[in-house]
Amino acid sequence: MQTQLADFIKDTDAGREADAILRNCVHCGFCTATCPTYQLLGDELDGPRGRIYLIKQMLEGQPVTEKTRLHLDRCLTCRACETTCPSGVAYGRLVDLGRVIVEQKVPRTGTDKAVRWLLREFVPRPRLFGAAMAMGRLARPLLPKVLADKVPVAAPAGRWPEARHARKMLSLAGCAQPAMAPSINAATARVLDAVGISLVQLGGTGCCGAVRHHLNDHAGGKDDARRNIDTWWPMIEAGEIEAIVMTASGCGVQVKDYGHFLASDPAYAAKAARVSELTRDVAEIVADELEALKACLPTPPETLTPLAFHAPCTLQHGLKVRGKVEAIMAVAGYAPTPVKDAHLCCGSAGTYSLLQPALSKTLRDNKLAALQAGGAKRIASANIGCITHLQTGTDTPVQHWVELVDARLMSR
Repeated sequence: MQTQLADFIKDTDAGREADAILRNCVHCGFCTATCPTYQLLGDELDGPRGRIYLIKQMLEGQPVTEKTRLHLDRCLTCRACETTCPSGVAYGRLVDLGRVIVEQKVPRTGTDKAVRWLLREFVPRPRLFGAAMAMGRLARPLLPKVLADKVPVAAPAGRWPEARHARKMLSLAGCAQPAMAPSINAATARVLDAVGISLVQLGGTGCCGAVRHHLNDHAGGKDDARRNIDTWWPMIEAGEIEAIVMTASGCGVQVKDYGHFLASDPAYAAKAARVSELTRDVAEIVADELEALKACLPTPPETLTPLAFHAPCTLQHGLKVRGKVEAIMAVAGYAPTPVKDAHLCCGSAGTYSLLQPALSKTLRDNKLAALQAGGAKRIASANIGCITHLQTGTDTPVQHWVELVDARLMSR
């Protein structure tokens, strides 16, 4: 794709990155076949190729309108298009850059601006978000269903094993997950403890930065990254840990990109690159320890429990981790069922379910139909947003897969 970037952007770091990405695109259109919003809406501008054209026009100085912003807002940033693209177009980074520019050219107003500000300032603060969740649970019977669905009943976290093993790994406390599902990180600590790894969670970590970043507060997202790096760095520098374990794949994608986000920060570039290098999804860790895990698990039942696994977009398209959870669940006594169109997004996509509720609900219902078609008795996933979003549309239990492995270990 030929480009002629406007003066306001062409000699900046963002402009150079955008130009390189745009020039990789060959207009083939393969991406439209795997784009969830294009499949629903049938509009070229609601597919990756159309959005790339919109961003190109904007960066070349052509007029930007609210319609431009609408089509970029509708993008889930699921990155299924990146998996499909034969040219390796880094669409996710391009749309992030495009959204920043469109916000500058067409500022938001009224309720739209207020809601995004509230999400950006509220969700990434664990104490504030946790207090709100606690109050929401008390008032849950009185809340309308649309709000009650956003306040899941949290399972008790349970025991966190002592750091007794020579092998140690760090975890991210996170922001929404500790309040919505405190059991996930604790279950991960118990599963890793069973295979000889101690999981250490330091008090200074919080939001990974994804919420602010994807709501166009890139500076705030970088501040979140710096805080986490500062908390982790003494143990990293001392060589005390071998990995940073992510239990939410959405956070994993963000932390894996710290090296890119902070590449121009002389004080943090090298540290961020090292953090990115150490970051792994919990599925990657456990998959490497399958034999040790098998030795700890009870004998599988004669009839395995049918289980549908929803692979979050951040896991399969962002982190490119595929097939590992299914292998783990088979060892744990579950029979993964086939899922049609497993590459498609469930509609959660961070704050997307709140900002684009109609599209999000349709994608959720389509995903649930695919997940339940094989007769699954349970649904597993790997990201807190997907788990809570899917659970709002079904009575079938939806859990993080690591909780199901932990339950098997506890039953021995």
